Amino acid sequence: MDAEKGLSRITVVTSGTPMIIEQIKAQLDRLVPVHTISDLTVEGPSVERELALVKVRGTGNKRVEALRIADIFRARAIDSTNESFVFEISGSTRKLDAFIALMMPLGLVEVSRTGVVAIARGAKGI
Repeated sequence: MDAEKGLSRITVVTSGTPMIIEQIKAQLDRLVPVHTISDLTVEGPSVERELALVKVRGTGNKRVEALRIADIFRARAIDSTNESFVFEISGSTRKLDAFIALMMPLGLVEVSRTGVVAIARGAKGI
């Protein structure tokens, strides 16, 4: 959010042919009150990240293995009980997908993901 201008940012991640992307951008531009549409894939370097909360149930060796994998992926245990953990992990979509895949056989219970957020690199703002 840009408090000075009273604006909020919404990130839309999509795929398609260049013509489809242009159609999506044109439709978004017709929404009120859209002020600016930025296509970060063509405007230069940008930074993308995603956040996930991952709940894993497990005891004994599975619990130890979940903690070991979380450490490798730099996930933080933000909640812990005798039978479960909730891990917080951020990074690329591929990183989150890999972490979740490794947690499945260890007792994956639930996943909550933000979706991708992105911002252009450099000093210029929206």
